[in-house]
Amino acid sequence: MCEMLIKIPRVLQVFTKHFHNGNSSKIGVLGVPFNKGQPKLGVAKGPKVIRDAGLIQKLSEIHELVDVKDYGDVSYNINEVKEILNMKEYPHFASCNLEVSRNVEKIVKDGRICLTLGGDHSIAVGTVDGHIKAKTENICILWIDAHADLNTNKTSSSGNVHGMPMALLARELSDYWPYLPGMDWQKPVISIRNVAYIGLRSVDSYERLVIDRLGITAFGMEDVENYGINTVVKMALDRIDPEGRRSIHVSYDIDSLDSLEAPSTGTSVRGGLTLREGIHIMETIHKTGRLGAMDLVEVNPSIGSEKDVNRTVEAAVHVILAAFGHSRRGLLPKTSLPLQTFPPTKESIKI
Repeated sequence: MCEMLIKIPRVLQVFTKHFHNGNSSKIGVLGVPFNKGQPKLGVAKGPKVIRDAGLIQKLSEIHELVDVKDYGDVSYNINEVKEILNMKEYPHFASCNLEVSRNVEKIVKDGRICLTLGGDHSIAVGTVDGHIKAKTENICILWIDAHADLNTNKTSSSGNVHGMPMALLARELSDYWPYLPGMDWQKPVISIRNVAYIGLRSVDSYERLVIDRLGITAFGMEDVENYGINTVVKMALDRIDPEGRRSIHVSYDIDSLDSLEAPSTGTSVRGGLTLREGIHIMETIHKTGRLGAMDLVEVNPSIGSEKDVNRTVEAAVHVILAAFGHSRRGLLPKTSLPLQTFPPTKESIKI
């Protein structure tokens, strides 16, 4: 006569213990449908198409203790400030980012990881500022991008503000800016020592000079090829947060991925990260347990065919899910399921 004893597999026990020790994920999703930082229409639709791909539901399904709250989209009134030379649509930029900062600060203070869906990359001024204020400046930044976004209004050849956010945020570059009316709420307090780039392959000459002179941690695609993505991410984190105590802000431009992986973006560059590498970055960040905020920007559904748009949005969703614990090995079943629904292991079967 056979007697079968079914036990919960050890991997499930570990999973359950881990998340029931208070390590649940509280996520706050914020949309910023902003396109004034660059000239191509359509990027303001990024938050909608990413949500429409089922993002909120997919985040909720990662494990049973994920708590997702959608805070909706940021809206703003244009403050009456003067235009700034070679900063296109400056009043829009300053006004929108003020509201972005306020919203991100609130979400992080609510005890949630803030996931901001852009919009163009100029919104990172507000997301990083809000994160800094919520965490009393104790953050570090991982900037995943094909571009360095280190131009000032004096060095930019285009005047597009989405190429300037990192230069606005860095303390070491504060003296290179004129007075910016309407931006008194934003102080460049983060040191460039606490910033690292991954995926660079289109860097202006002035940006290259700044990176070299200031010793900024910057991993280009040749570094990814030489060391592998796993080593690059770990080296980046060791440089910007050697003690492992800072809240990590990931500002993820979808154009960091190769244009074959994410064609529907405004400034795509060939030779970028594979989707597999892009996902691995966020899986590694998730494992630190220190992700405090994440931006996913520059998805533009007005560029390319329907197939291109779907491919780009799917890539964005995969990257986001990886940041919050989705496993490519498959998700474990809900622990609330009846015990008998779990398959037996070899060790649990007695004859």
